[in-house]
Amino acid sequence: MAQLYHFPLSPFCRKVRLSLAEKRIEVKLEEERYWEQDPEFLRRNPAGKVPVLRIDGKLLTESAAICEYLEEIYPEPSLMPRDPEGRYEVRRLVSWFDDKFHSEVTSKLLYERVNKKVMGRGFPDSGNVKAGARAIKYHLDYMAWLLDQRRWLAGDVMTLADFAAAAHLSALDYISDVDWNRSEVVKDWYAKIKSRPAFRSILADQIPGFPQPPHYADLDF
Repeated sequence: MAQLYHFPLSPFCRKVRLSLAEKRIEVKLEEERYWEQDPEFLRRNPAGKVPVLRIDGKLLTESAAICEYLEEIYPEPSLMPRDPEGRYEVRRLVSWFDDKFHSEVTSKLLYERVNKKVMGRGFPDSGNVKAGARAIKYHLDYMAWLLDQRRWLAGDVMTLADFAAAAHLSALDYISDVDWNRSEVVKDWYAKIKSRPAFRSILADQIPGFPQPPHYADLDF
């Protein structure tokens, strides 16, 4: 069985978990307090980051690279289009959420509200929280613009781009930092992806000291 060393609210880990689940690859989740820089963990990944996936006798790191590996070795069901333009658009949007959205929103909201407390690194920076709350509106509007033209974020079928976005938004939704009333089309998109069997383990996450909000696992939120 594959093993995934992860942290439950990490969007990068969640993206890999969603890919594994969608492809029906059985995996054992091992929660990793990566910030403690345990020597055994550093031997698995000298970069000291999660996720780390042990599969097929290999240790894989970096979430985007892991997901593309899974796509090549386990091609069905596919999470990448077959045409170059479609693959480019998926990669562009994965990068958008893992880089731009992460920098402007996830790191300002989730990391300030949750990670600092869990890691014992002090109190949230109110300036960062306010900046993240402003920035997420822009990103939700951009998603709405995309979804007004497409059934899914990158085109007419669900792809890794949708999982990348859902990974970040689901982590933020755990702390009630997503205004689902801002866009009906984005809310409908999230309802579709949230209802997939691949999402079940994500909705079952429980973080000590941070209880789930009532709507988090509700498919009719």
